[in-house]
Amino acid sequence: MPEIILMLVFVISLLIIKKSRGRYEVALAARIGMAAMLVVTGFAHFAFTKGMAMMLPDFIGQKELIIYATGVMEFAAAAGLFLPRFRVLTGWLLIVFFVLLLPANIYAAQNHINLQTASHEGNGPGYLWFRIPLQMFFIAWVYLSAVKSDKLPGRH
Repeated sequence: MPEIILMLVFVISLLIIKKSRGRYEVALAARIGMAAMLVVTGFAHFAFTKGMAMMLPDFIGQKELIIYATGVMEFAAAAGLFLPRFRVLTGWLLIVFFVLLLPANIYAAQNHINLQTASHEGNGPGYLWFRIPLQMFFIAWVYLSAVKSDKLPGRH
């Protein structure tokens, strides 16, 4: 679902920007899409706290606090993508964040965690064939739109 929000908001933003400014600003539309995705996934940390906590191995303490904190971090990152002074730093921190999420996704897949139902009825390891490339896609998206946004049309 996050990838659908990302793409849908990106396309809508790109069209609105073109209509209002007379030019495509791909990097800006990409950051708007990423910010929308981060807001939605940030809210998920509060809506599905128990299921997300199950994605963390038993040796990690304060799981719910970590889930709440990472939700707040996603909100902060969404805002940081629009602050020119912090855009590149936010981009790099998001890349690190997406890399750090990968072990939790692997653990969740191995243990068939369904974060929405907080059960062990999830998709399982086969889900990683989708999730790992998706994480790489998110990393590339952030890199191009926030860290190296000057490489995309519309440098804003």
